[in-house]
Amino acid sequence: MSIDDRPADSPEFKVQPVVRARAQVEQQLKEAILHGQFAQGDKLPAEAELAQQFGVSRPTIREALGALVSAGLIRKIPGVAGGSFVNSVSPDSLSQMLKESMDTTLRLGTLHIGELTEMRRVLEIPSARWAAQHRTEEQLEMLRSIVEQQRTTTIDDPNIPVYDLAFHTTIGQASGNRLLAAFVVAVHGVTHPVEYLKVTPEVGRKTVKQHIRIMAALEAGDPEGAAEAMAVHLDYVLRYSTEYPKNRTT
Repeated sequence: MSIDDRPADSPEFKVQPVVRARAQVEQQLKEAILHGQFAQGDKLPAEAELAQQFGVSRPTIREALGALVSAGLIRKIPGVAGGSFVNSVSPDSLSQMLKESMDTTLRLGTLHIGELTEMRRVLEIPSARWAAQHRTEEQLEMLRSIVEQQRTTTIDDPNIPVYDLAFHTTIGQASGNRLLAAFVVAVHGVTHPVEYLKVTPEVGRKTVKQHIRIMAALEAGDPEGAAEAMAVHLDYVLRYSTEYPKNRTT
């Protein structure tokens, strides 16, 4: 009997999409990781063993593992003692994955570094506001130490970018929102804003004074004051920055 000859009240035939073997392998391994059948740091079975277990070819397994690497669930280590290992997923590892992904996008030239830099306003102004409410004494002490290093350094100090990253990273962590902190660290780590700053003694002194005002607002527990001080600082830094290259190659 053809489809046209079937009774009028027969249920309609619906085609179910055929899923590729690679997608099925990827999904099963993903679910096993997310449900803890493979713990963080565990080594997955070798490609040949997985191919035998799933009844598919090694290239299919290799494609599935590559998709899991792209998703950040596993990492592949070459060599005799290497293999596929489940990633340790934490805010720090998330930040690193975000940084690597954004850096790759910049190197490919599909994203302008200026676009990322402008995102600092979106991320760091609320970060400062929340940090004024949630910062700990230990974090304040860390900021004081960083600012003191910035205040007493010279314009040719190669650690100036390190101090700047530490200052903004600490505020991100003090916000109390680990996801926000991960984005702050990732964007700051990729853009390296101090490297593009027209650093002169005057600009250097002004930025340190702005850091001091931000820190003072955090010490006072003043959310709006901290947000305003951060906004002023970011506006100043971006105004005195050099023209961002469209494609970073270093």
